[in-house]
Amino acid sequence: MSEIGDKTVDAATRTMLEKAAGEGIETVFDRAEKMKPCPIGSEGSCCRNCAMGPCRIPAPKKKPKDPEKAKKRMGLCGATAETIAARNFARMIASGCAAHSDHGRGVAEVFVAAAKGEIPGYSIQDEQKLYQVAMDFGVEIGERDIKDIAIDVGEKALAEFGRQEGELAFIKRAPLKRQEIWRKLNIVPRGIDREVVEIMHRTHMGVDQDYRNLMLQGSRAALADGWGGSMVATELQDILFGTPVPLVSKINLGVLKEEDVNLIVHGHEPLLSEMIAAVSQDPEMIQMAQSVGAKGITVAGMCCTANEILMRHGFPIAGNFLQQELAITTGAVDAMIVDVQCIMENLVNVAKCYHTKLITTSPKAKIDGATHVEFDEHDAINTAKRIVRTAIENFPNRTSKVLIPDERTDIVAGFSHETINYLLGGIFRASYRPLNDNIINGRIRGIGGVVGCNNARTTHDSSHLTVVKELLKNDVIVLTTGCNAMACGKAGLLTPEAASKYCGEGLASVCETVGIPPVLHMGSCVDNSRILMAATAVVKDGGLGDDLSDVPAAGCAPEWMSEKAISIGQYFVASGVFTVFGVTFPIMGSEGMKDLLFNEFEETLGGKWAFEKDPEKMAKLMIEHIDKKRKALGIDKARERVLYDMEMRQKLDAA
Repeated sequence: MSEIGDKTVDAATRTMLEKAAGEGIETVFDRAEKMKPCPIGSEGSCCRNCAMGPCRIPAPKKKPKDPEKAKKRMGLCGATAETIAARNFARMIASGCAAHSDHGRGVAEVFVAAAKGEIPGYSIQDEQKLYQVAMDFGVEIGERDIKDIAIDVGEKALAEFGRQEGELAFIKRAPLKRQEIWRKLNIVPRGIDREVVEIMHRTHMGVDQDYRNLMLQGSRAALADGWGGSMVATELQDILFGTPVPLVSKINLGVLKEEDVNLIVHGHEPLLSEMIAAVSQDPEMIQMAQSVGAKGITVAGMCCTANEILMRHGFPIAGNFLQQELAITTGAVDAMIVDVQCIMENLVNVAKCYHTKLITTSPKAKIDGATHVEFDEHDAINTAKRIVRTAIENFPNRTSKVLIPDERTDIVAGFSHETINYLLGGIFRASYRPLNDNIINGRIRGIGGVVGCNNARTTHDSSHLTVVKELLKNDVIVLTTGCNAMACGKAGLLTPEAASKYCGEGLASVCETVGIPPVLHMGSCVDNSRILMAATAVVKDGGLGDDLSDVPAAGCAPEWMSEKAISIGQYFVASGVFTVFGVTFPIMGSEGMKDLLFNEFEETLGGKWAFEKDPEKMAKLMIEHIDKKRKALGIDKARERVLYDMEMRQKLDAA
């Protein structure tokens, strides 16, 4: 084994890796050492889309001088490295879009049932946002009952998934110039499901064999994710559970309590975790926990389910993606409840070494060897009570020594698009104008969206923190979601006090004036749609161009691993944002795809991809892009400040 310090920068994770090693527990960190990635597959040049393959096309050691000779590198059917890489990349987009959008569909189905009064426990929490979304969907408001409005909104949202023609409703939220670009390229999504299906058809053997054409459809499906499925999920969840507002909580494995019944909710969908969070505070449940010797009940989150219950209720976060096995290794987790996405199958093996009950809840995501408790939305409260009771009854069965790391850090989260708008201008003057003004005057250099997963092929959390700290010291304000947000939280970057410690003078002064952290936690991975809305608000407020591609902004995913990340990255690129990924990039075996994604896209879409493993260089690329956009806007040079006297003001008014 390599040194544990090489695997993570997080102290709590190091402690638990040492415990796991001492107890003979294998984790993802160990498997990453033993199993090396296939070099051809990681470059996107392996095709298994028919039974004549897999066909592997190794990348040339040097860039071919003769393009025609390069095209002779092909599979049995003649598919070139470009076609193969584009197919694989597009299929990753399709999978990511499907994951986010199926999440959104589930929320929409529950939303409709809740609006009709068919399921207890769910109700409309944010009426104002309901009215806003109703207007976006063209639903009449007038003097109608809120229940009827909600039913229409839910049904309109559900219809977006099966729509066969026209345009998704939320496309009209984008800046007008951006909409024109999409229509000109014919990549406006017609329906969420349709775009995923079309990718799967086009990438079947012998269909679309033009890599540029494949990537146009990839862009359309990605937009169906960001401006469709993900945005539907975020908006309806806000209406149903409440739009997040800033709140204080804690993060890291130290939030678990030895004297409590500990439940971890893990995955991505908040429909059940909302009920578990509520039921855990029921006096009946607390009394039951005390009857078996526990002091109380602690519910903590893992991965994006953690972000959901944090953003709305302040429940603590136990950790991000690579900490899921280690949470069980503490010996203090009485039940881990999982739904969908980013759940390691090895959890069942780790749980068997302790007393932990691993409970799956979705019919789409079962694990052999786990306990399955089907989540029934129509009986959500009782389902949640059954799960909490299972954890309570398991509390006396703890068999191993409990070791909970001391690390737990204060965080401030809950920065929805609406909240940022309010914080910058107040109730009566809510707007992004103060942000725009401070970008124009140079106190804030630009905006960085830093998001994404953890990846066991790199040091846990290290790249996340390096990129973010580099951006902050260069006066770039950071918007974050997902596992990056958790990495920032554990490192103390999600508090207002972080501004004076990590930021350049300009950004620090703005954060201290407004009273916000320099890194704004905006939610789970579907909530990257909040970043789209924030960037759109910047454009609409004026002074920074008329399209998302004009704004001094850039995005990155330093430790990405999920296909959802590829879909997210592509919808940001297709929306005009420069986007950098680290660790690996699945098209590096194709010169044509590299040129398309890293160069040509900027001409057609206004945004482009970049790949950079070194996090310091990644931050530098983002800052250089931000500076390029500042120069294009003519705000790259400091302006002389002039104090106007009365005579000068009179001349100005006369002019």
